[in-house]
Amino acid sequence: MKITSKLLSALFLFAVLLVKADDEIPPVPGGGGTGGVGPGGAASPIDMYVYILSVVAIALILFYTKKLKSLKA
Repeated sequence: MKITSKLLSALFLFAVLLVKADDEIPPVPGGGGTGGVGPGGAASPIDMYVYILSVVAIALILFYTKKLKSLKA
């Protein structure tokens, strides 16, 4: 079990190191559309739901963790 947790930890660390968010806000494409939010960046539809998606993800993690523990007992 220790080897599995070490491998998963290493894999997670490696995956996190590979992921890099883009620091620059991409320019709004031309074409006369407004749609700009903030300093010239285009809005993403998912931006409105980030907090709701976070709460749902945490709730699902807790639910399935409790379900898994009850199956083992």
